[in-house]
Amino acid sequence: MIEAGSLSKTYNGIFALDDVSFAFDEGEIIGIIGHNGAGKTTLLKILAGLVLPTSGTLRIHGIDVLQEPGRIKEMIGYLPEESRLYETMKADQYLSFFGEIYGLDPKSIKEREAALFSALALNPDGKKIAEFSKGMKRKLAISRSLIHDPSILIYDEPTSGLDPMTSRFIVNYLRHLRENGKTVILSAHNLYQVEAICDRVIILRRGRMEAMGSMPELRKKFGSISYSIYFSSDNPGAIRDIPPFIADGGQYIVKAGSIGEMNEISGKIAIGGGIIERIESHFPTLEEMLVKIGQ
Repeated sequence: MIEAGSLSKTYNGIFALDDVSFAFDEGEIIGIIGHNGAGKTTLLKILAGLVLPTSGTLRIHGIDVLQEPGRIKEMIGYLPEESRLYETMKADQYLSFFGEIYGLDPKSIKEREAALFSALALNPDGKKIAEFSKGMKRKLAISRSLIHDPSILIYDEPTSGLDPMTSRFIVNYLRHLRENGKTVILSAHNLYQVEAICDRVIILRRGRMEAMGSMPELRKKFGSISYSIYFSSDNPGAIRDIPPFIADGGQYIVKAGSIGEMNEISGKIAIGGGIIERIESHFPTLEEMLVKIGQ
């Protein structure tokens, strides 16, 4: 269980985080989103014990993080937005270095290293880290965050700047971690990925928490389902009293804001000689929610 109460952080009197409270259980993927400057990285660093809040409370597995920040180090794996690595090292040397910091014995380090390289499809091939591609460096940074087998992972933009294939691989790997009982807390600008993998999402705006919930809960809060009605007609001008529609590849599209409006429009299309080809439902996306919240 992670519980935050009225967390605030100021820099020179300016709030980077302002009165943020939440609670969630183990084994979830939690997304943190917001415009630039919303406080995402500040919140992640506080959760990781890297930055102390100006005020508020934070408990992780019953430990008061603000009073005993050292006690959570072994249970947390942190991934910053930039993969700053020791590029003169080789991958196995790099992981051994961090494994020793966490007090692992050489045998355990080798076993963890082999398992992580296999799981992340990372083949260092004896190269120095400086010779790695950006995707390989990101995978190595993720391996470093997992070398001590933490229960909580805090990832800042885990797929930032990666090609689509590597990005998809890492997203799937995050799902795998959740299935194995890990709690993953991440920020991401790729809102499609957040929608796809997160159990719940925190939306920040100027340091304050605007909302937190599952995607169905957020959709209910920020807007209801709408519909796109695709129809064909030899004489669309004969269809009366429906909202403006647009042509699209030999068909026409008209929008409806509710199921009642959809049924009414569909009936008028039929009366006017049109044929309903299909109806698509549309839920508000996270991007649309952020636009609605504003800067």
